[in-house]
Amino acid sequence: MEDKSIFKSWVPRWAIIIILFVCLLHSMILLGVYTSNVTYAASFLDIEPEDLQFAMCVTYGTLLATILIESRFSSFFPAKNYLMAVYSLIGITIVSSAYITNFSLFLILRIAEGILMALPVITIRQLLIEQFNSKNAIIIGFSFYYGSLLLSTPFIMNIAVWFLDHYDWKYMLYVSGGLQVLNVFLILVTFRGHRITKKIPLYQIDWMSYFLVLTAILCGAYFFVYAEKKYWFDSSQMVLALMIALITGGLFIFKELLVKRPTFDFEVFKYANLRIGFLLFFLFYISRATLSLCHSAMFSIWNWDPSRVAGVQYINGLGNVIGLVLAAFFLMKSVSTKIIFMIGFTLIAIFHFWFTFLFVPDVALSDIIVPYILQGIGVGFLFVPLILFTTSSVPANMAVSSGIVGVSGRFWGSTIGFCVMQNATVFLNKKHFFKLSQFVTGENPEAQQTIASTAQSFMAKGYSADNANTLALKKVFGTVAKQATLLADMEIYTIVGYGLVVLIILIACNQHLRQTMTLVKSKIWIG
Repeated sequence: MEDKSIFKSWVPRWAIIIILFVCLLHSMILLGVYTSNVTYAASFLDIEPEDLQFAMCVTYGTLLATILIESRFSSFFPAKNYLMAVYSLIGITIVSSAYITNFSLFLILRIAEGILMALPVITIRQLLIEQFNSKNAIIIGFSFYYGSLLLSTPFIMNIAVWFLDHYDWKYMLYVSGGLQVLNVFLILVTFRGHRITKKIPLYQIDWMSYFLVLTAILCGAYFFVYAEKKYWFDSSQMVLALMIALITGGLFIFKELLVKRPTFDFEVFKYANLRIGFLLFFLFYISRATLSLCHSAMFSIWNWDPSRVAGVQYINGLGNVIGLVLAAFFLMKSVSTKIIFMIGFTLIAIFHFWFTFLFVPDVALSDIIVPYILQGIGVGFLFVPLILFTTSSVPANMAVSSGIVGVSGRFWGSTIGFCVMQNATVFLNKKHFFKLSQFVTGENPEAQQTIASTAQSFMAKGYSADNANTLALKKVFGTVAKQATLLADMEIYTIVGYGLVVLIILIACNQHLRQTMTLVKSKIWIG
């Protein structure tokens, strides 16, 4: 009987699984290499943090759009040649980014990286799923994979800090690109060259749908990332971006509903679990976005150096691992999905309420360890169950569409989460700074005494009276600004905490959550 396996006969199953996992982890590098150290990456490209956030949205948004048409490319080319070519191009684009400092060219490169991230995804994941013959194997396998992606930011951030201490930033990109050579080598040695799918001509690709949805995603992301900085609808750019996003998005929906064989099947939204999963993913990522405020306080308020912040993130990563292990155990025991979601969101709510009291001018590492780990456990506990829940209830013929919905929830949740945190921080900072500054500028004897004593200390160092008074006011208002930031962070964490409590109550009352998930029967496409 002819061996139809894509792998050579001498490659054992355990090696196949490891090789496929290694090939999938290229996503970790492409998404984490710039987000690992936003400040340095932004300074390297001479751009603002918002610009870098948009660049990340460009990559992830392009990936989301490309999933729509990926199967056409993977069906046209033999898998071995296809994957080797894709990973070679990924390595070239990563190394090329080391020599690009122009932001416009950088964005073009990020679009290319988004496309290249998406191209091998379905092929590799389908090959991986085929290696598992039981529910528990799927749970363990994907817990390991998504756990690796979840831990990518602290892992790569620590590597980045080490590289920046010892080498130039470019060397990190060289190593990242070089890792793609390993993928090419593994595929060259272990894959056979024959075709595993029916060849479909490339002219059948629905380019119109692809460009419509890509334009809608990128313009929508541009609006949410830059809205606060450009004063929302006071900017003609923001109005134009939103109009283009709405028009192209509407045209995409209209076109897909009319054609006989749509690229994206909107029938997928008839399934309650998928709708609920999308909403929970969206809210999950918004609640997760508050962690950036905690990291910002470490840098700007508590004055921790980057290496210490990078090390602290391993504590959160430890929580992720604990959460992933617990979630896998609960899934194997067929614990109710409702219970899993309630426990996970409760842990994240506890983190928000606890950390509200830790936004003070100075804290010790021991003060934040427990809530920081709890947040990690909550995120790890929810991540894989949310993915499986969103995609496993949908029929196999809609698997790709359900996977796209899952990716969309994460993309728009992280993008809008950034927008919400950015706008809330700016608004509340201004409000609290204005109130607190009134105590400094008014006839407050304590404030005047503080300014006078601070000015005296500067004069004792040799400054003139005018310069000393200026520096004293600057120092006092700097303290006021930090206090305003702390109050804003406290308010945001309190609001998000109460919002999570409401969400937990709604989950408890929901009647559509399935008790368990049928993973093997549905042969899920994981988003």
